[in-house]
Amino acid sequence: MNHFNITALALTLGLAFSTGPMAAGISKDEYKAGKDKIAAEYKVDKSACSALAGNPKDICVAETKGKEKVAKAELEDSYKLTRDSLYEVRIAKAEAIYSVANEKCDDLAGNAKDVCVKEAKAVQTGAKADAKAQMKTSDARATANEKSSEARVEANSKADDAKKDATASKVEAQYKVAKEKCDSLAGNAKDVCVKDAKARYGKS
Repeated sequence: MNHFNITALALTLGLAFSTGPMAAGISKDEYKAGKDKIAAEYKVDKSACSALAGNPKDICVAETKGKEKVAKAELEDSYKLTRDSLYEVRIAKAEAIYSVANEKCDDLAGNAKDVCVKEAKAVQTGAKADAKAQMKTSDARATANEKSSEARVEANSKADDAKKDATASKVEAQYKVAKEKCDSLAGNAKDVCVKDAKARYGKS
């Protein structure tokens, strides 16, 4: 499984795990009904996994658990409508995507499996970094709206720093993927591969 397939899987699961937009500011009764619906769907999905065996069953279970966690996070967000609850939705999706991708890597062996796991981790790291950056940016802008122009400049600086941190985290994860791919080589070819990876991702 190459990087393109992992990324495609992440995009597919990101859509699959989304239960769709709920009404803004749902009532307590709607919230309770939503929890009951999620529990019922999880029971049905889990039962369907029981008919499988081996790694396909593991993948099915990971998808089922991921779907439940994302649905719960989205329900909480629809009920609370806070920056924290929206952040939790993004984190739940990142973890669900990684869990399924990691299970799919079990179909592989050797370096191909190692690379697959690193790629899955890179996708998770990127999604979490983006979620963190978006939350910090949102917080900074909220603070800026309440304070002086000087405070707004400082808030914008914090938002830029958050984006830089997110980029650094993603670059580091991608570097680990590139370096892992070099392990399938030997001798001079491996040395050249590692050197190229370091140059590409700014490693000394």
